[in-house]
Amino acid sequence: MPTSLSRSSIARGALVLTCAGLLAGCGDDDNRKPYVGGDAKIGKQLVTQYQCGACHKIPDVPGAGGEAGPDLEKFGRLSYIAGGIPNVPPRLVAWLLDPPALKPGTAMPNVGLTEQEARHMTAFLYTLR
Repeated sequence: MPTSLSRSSIARGALVLTCAGLLAGCGDDDNRKPYVGGDAKIGKQLVTQYQCGACHKIPDVPGAGGEAGPDLEKFGRLSYIAGGIPNVPPRLVAWLLDPPALKPGTAMPNVGLTEQEARHMTAFLYTLR
């Protein structure tokens, strides 16, 4: 025997399914796993070498107390880079290689990294939790 559903029942069901789908992404650990494209230890050395701490506070990096850029203490937990770029490894590598290309007008400079250096730095930044 067929049942008839009201529009409000269908709308409630759609809302429940939408919310369930959105919540399913919460706690997704993809960004919390070590980034296999680089070496975090080398990345930390590069962060020091390129003097990222002149603009950023970075834990466990000597002299990294800059205040011009954001504090990177919990970078690995962030959802977005520069306020709107999804914080996933390929986007972070692209950001480190050429920040103005992704966000014109940003104060973050292109410092001339190689792709492998950007991968190492990405691995390090994801350790900051």
